[in-house]
Amino acid sequence: MRFVLRLLMSIAVALAVGFGLSYYALTDGRLFGAATIGPWTAWPDIGAPSPNPYTNGHIAREAALQLGRSEGLRFVATTDSANAPLDLNCTYRLEGHVPVSTFWTLAAIDDDWINLAAPETDAALRSSEVIRSPDGSLSILVGTRLVPGTWLELAGSGAFSLVLTLYDTTALSSFSSDISMPSIVREECA
Repeated sequence: MRFVLRLLMSIAVALAVGFGLSYYALTDGRLFGAATIGPWTAWPDIGAPSPNPYTNGHIAREAALQLGRSEGLRFVATTDSANAPLDLNCTYRLEGHVPVSTFWTLAAIDDDWINLAAPETDAALRSSEVIRSPDGSLSILVGTRLVPGTWLELAGSGAFSLVLTLYDTTALSSFSSDISMPSIVREECA
């Protein structure tokens, strides 16, 4: 009897751990196949001829059109650099350098991947529209309230994510070395 109870307990623990880790890998999964730089996370194996199984699971669960490896790379941030969730009631400043790429876009989305750009504005901010400092760094303000400078105007309330898509980039490839991503700093909240 004792043997049967231990066997059943072992099977229950194994199933709980197995299903729990599988669920984590498919929902968040940043420990399996994702590259994280500050608050930004990317899946560099997306678009590869044979991505790892965790990347395949992430692609299937996300159900979004993905760029091929040679086309570009998408970074997503759900928190600021202080690890606080991004909130549409706050204004954020993106500061620093973007990895080398031919072109990039910055957009804000909700949990359902619906774009949060304000009505009558572009869906994303393009690299050609950004004012840069003499050293090549950028400063972009993101929020629902009007601010001077380069601004990504948003609408709505609640949590959101920032999506930085780099087109024709060597970021996270074998050809790149040090990669720095813009920091996301909370400025003020309503």
